[in-house]
Amino acid sequence: MAVTTGSHPFGLWVVTVSWQGNAVYRVHFGRTGPAGPVHPLIRRYLMGKVVDLTGIASPADEGSGMSTAIYRAVRKIGYGETATYGEIAEMVGTSPRAVGQAMARNPTPLVIPCHRIVSKHGLGGFTPPLEIKRDLLAMERSVCHGGKGSV
Repeated sequence: MAVTTGSHPFGLWVVTVSWQGNAVYRVHFGRTGPAGPVHPLIRRYLMGKVVDLTGIASPADEGSGMSTAIYRAVRKIGYGETATYGEIAEMVGTSPRAVGQAMARNPTPLVIPCHRIVSKHGLGGFTPPLEIKRDLLAMERSVCHGGKGSV
């Protein structure tokens, strides 16, 4: 089976996903994307459905090392929830800066939900434009709180 690459809209953005079976290899946000199917669970997520993506494999959380430990910890943050860079750092025994650096290198956002990692004083950063992080968090909160979520 070959790796499939397709895209799905999310607001004004297009999310491009490279995947095969139950593994997602890359997720990218842009203004355009190739035609083709997207992993069904990611498509449902982008449509505003509560979806558990922890069963999708990502190469980013395979192996060992600090970044892998960080990615595994981030995957435990549930839909509609957030954690701070410091909280993740404490969980894995590193610094908040190391967590931020790992999030910036995350090849599979959404699968490893780096948008759910915030600073203790605000949203923090996001490698794609910050408005995507805000929109993803707002969507999750809205779904979880019956339309009452805001970021």
